[in-house]
Amino acid sequence: MSSEPTSAGRGAEVANPAAQAKKASVDLMPRILSALVLVPVALGLTWWGVIPFAGLVLAVALVMTWEWSRVVRGTGIDVVCVIQGITAALAAGLGATGYSAMGVVAVLVGAIIVIPLRLGHGARLSALGIFYAALPVVALLWLREDETYGFLAVLYLFVVVWTTDIAAFAAGRTIGGPKLWPRVSPNKTWAGLIGGVGTAALAGALFGLAINAPPLRLGVLALGLGLVAQAGDLAESSLKRSFGVKDSSGLIPGHGGFMDRMDSIVTVSVAAALLGLLINMRVPAEALLFGA
Repeated sequence: MSSEPTSAGRGAEVANPAAQAKKASVDLMPRILSALVLVPVALGLTWWGVIPFAGLVLAVALVMTWEWSRVVRGTGIDVVCVIQGITAALAAGLGATGYSAMGVVAVLVGAIIVIPLRLGHGARLSALGIFYAALPVVALLWLREDETYGFLAVLYLFVVVWTTDIAAFAAGRTIGGPKLWPRVSPNKTWAGLIGGVGTAALAGALFGLAINAPPLRLGVLALGLGLVAQAGDLAESSLKRSFGVKDSSGLIPGHGGFMDRMDSIVTVSVAAALLGLLINMRVPAEALLFGA
């Protein structure tokens, strides 16, 4: 008996790449439409001022709080979810009024309160959820409250994260090749990683030229933050995979949930705030963009 595939089998094999391309195109459209709605909203509120931006980051943090509860505890809104939401609100309020250090204290207290409530039942992950949702709120607001460079610093982070995500997606789909970490995220490739961080470095350098900041500095920094962004993406993928969940929710068509979109911002914002703290804690946004 011949081992060659039948004509029907050969036809299916030939059609398969076209079918995959069509599916990719169909999957891409909701992502584009969602981005066309969400990106202008995010940029507009970020530009408007600290208080509108605080409302934006708090709204996102509250949704992520609910999603974390769904993924980790499978409960949606419970006592821990409420505590996590209150902690995020306190962090936003303190950060928006210039008390970022107290916002960090509020996050620590929230995490400590949660641990005995969940003792023996996923206490560590529940406490981690407090940091995951609320710490980026403090970090972003601390950078944004700088009247001169706050908007530009946050915009720079957005550019780095969005460029990394888009370029990694495009390079992974078009080039393919060896998988980055198939056990954690089967769709990510080394080509996607290299394309993502490389494009982020270019975007960072161009951003530096646009605002008269050192382009080499912002390009190298964008490269590093691009790697941090991908690490955040992988960490969230690992969390979901450990609980057998594909998306944190279905709130954003084509993207999944807010956790699925904000995973990179979470890690990048905290890393950028720490860098600003190390360089010059009095003007972290200026320090991030221009150095010492």
